[in-house]
Amino acid sequence: MPSENLQRWHQIISARDVAALDQLLAEDAVFHSPVVHTPQRGREIVKAYLMAALKVLGGSAFKYLREFDCQDRAVLEFAAEIDGIQINGVDMIEWDADGRITDFKVMVRPLKAIQAVHQEMAKILAAARS
Repeated sequence: MPSENLQRWHQIISARDVAALDQLLAEDAVFHSPVVHTPQRGREIVKAYLMAALKVLGGSAFKYLREFDCQDRAVLEFAAEIDGIQINGVDMIEWDADGRITDFKVMVRPLKAIQAVHQEMAKILAAARS
């Protein structure tokens, strides 16, 4: 049985409930992107990246393949597809004692997949800033 933290994450993903991210993310949450060199810090920017990722990767082909759940940390391997490009990746998530996400790191392979994710995420994040 997944931990309560991981269950809440899965509920948000399956419901596409981006509004719930406000309660799930710590104020000082950090997001580590597979394509942006510097960590993105703060609830609002982390939320923006996660919302964009949900739009880019969260289609019908998205699924978690394996999970390693350590209560306050989890590693989730996923598969997705963009324009026929198969994507394999890993989400590494850490929660604080209150069950809020403090750190979220994404790794993606192969190179063609990283390029596709980067291109699509850039479009969505640029539109959000406009």
